[in-house]
Amino acid sequence: MSTENEPAAADQTRRTPSEDSHFIASVIGAAGDRDAPLLRRLIAGLGAPDLADVLEHVPLETARTLARLIGKELPVEVLADLSWERREEVLPELPADYVAKALGQLDTDDAAAVAADIDEKQLGQVLAAADEDTRLAVEEALSFDEETAGRLMQREYVAAPEGDTVGDVIDRLRANAEELPDEFFEIYVVDAAMRPIGAVRVSSLIRAGRSTPIRAMMRSPLILIRPEMDQEEVAQTFQKYHMASAPVVDEAGRLTGMVTVDDIVDVISEEGEEDLLKLAGVSEAAQTDSVFKSVRARAPWLLVNLGTAIAASSVISAFQGSINQLVALAILMPIVASMGGNAGTQALAVAVRAIAARDLNESNAPRYVMREGLTAVSNGAIFAVVLSIVVWFWFPERPLLAVAIALAVLINFACAGLAGILVPLTLRRFGADPAVSSSVFVTFVTDVVGFLAFLGLATVILLS
Repeated sequence: MSTENEPAAADQTRRTPSEDSHFIASVIGAAGDRDAPLLRRLIAGLGAPDLADVLEHVPLETARTLARLIGKELPVEVLADLSWERREEVLPELPADYVAKALGQLDTDDAAAVAADIDEKQLGQVLAAADEDTRLAVEEALSFDEETAGRLMQREYVAAPEGDTVGDVIDRLRANAEELPDEFFEIYVVDAAMRPIGAVRVSSLIRAGRSTPIRAMMRSPLILIRPEMDQEEVAQTFQKYHMASAPVVDEAGRLTGMVTVDDIVDVISEEGEEDLLKLAGVSEAAQTDSVFKSVRARAPWLLVNLGTAIAASSVISAFQGSINQLVALAILMPIVASMGGNAGTQALAVAVRAIAARDLNESNAPRYVMREGLTAVSNGAIFAVVLSIVVWFWFPERPLLAVAIALAVLINFACAGLAGILVPLTLRRFGADPAVSSSVFVTFVTDVVGFLAFLGLATVILLS
């Protein structure tokens, strides 16, 4: 039984400021009135993630006004928490000295992400206002391609010589506390040439006696990351080996930085969203995207889809005489194509996911193809029987129609299953992204085969 002092269950669920329509309306109103003091009062007490969330959810002009009026008073972490789209839009409104200060205070991986979204002219001003260490770190990060480990790499790390004891390491950490990364999970053990030879978890270090040699408790060999490695490959390495962090080494094998799991979580989320959107033939739609930008991103694949739909319709037109003689064909043929399309989509989703996760490769492709083919045939046999029974009772005067649709469903399911796995494999072989265009071609196969099989069989069985 609850008392007055016990909070209601509903009150224990925290709502973010962006979910409060009254708060958002107040921010929009204050920005519209150019009321900087009111804006300061409204956002007072909000942490960087919540402030970034507010900037994401207000209209673009409001976000820009807020950045102009009080942007330099915001915590620098707000820039790292913003999406790249919104960050790119508000950065021009911020003073160069504020952005330079932010780059110096952020971890180098976050600083690189922010710097990548600054236009070239402003970046020159920002780097001119930054200290030399910050400038060099940003320039080095930007020298690597986007979506590589070099962009994810945090250049702050903790390393210990292989001859140290636990006590030596702890004393050095305490003496240099201000220079330590905000978060680190491992201490890398290095040789005289700064090549990592092992790693010690911080939790293990704390438990060990001071006289314990660091080399005696390190784990090796290490999984080493090269800065040019694709971020998706880095993420898969983290998942495979259950890593919290990984050292990044240069061509000579020297330790230059580390990648931590918090960045990998972001990569996994981004790559998953990207593949999901590509599978539907669209790109990410930000909250601030215009109608024109959304149309431009989606129209090309709709145009391709129109072409394949016209091709499928030409198959129907070839059997116009049969449809005129037997109207039931027009009623039933969408069922065959639709069921085949769903079967193809199922196989395609499995294939694209397996390719993205690198579970599907040339060595095991035959097994995947066999499995999807047999699965599709089995499902086709089941639903061929079910649909033939339905058609038998629906059109009792045409019993052979049930036979025609059963065979068509079985054929279309088999082709759909094979297309769902073979189309993305083929596209990948030719260097195309299977997530982008596979669905259009699989739909084309299932529509054409479905219409051709059903109308062709019905013409031969019923009307010849």
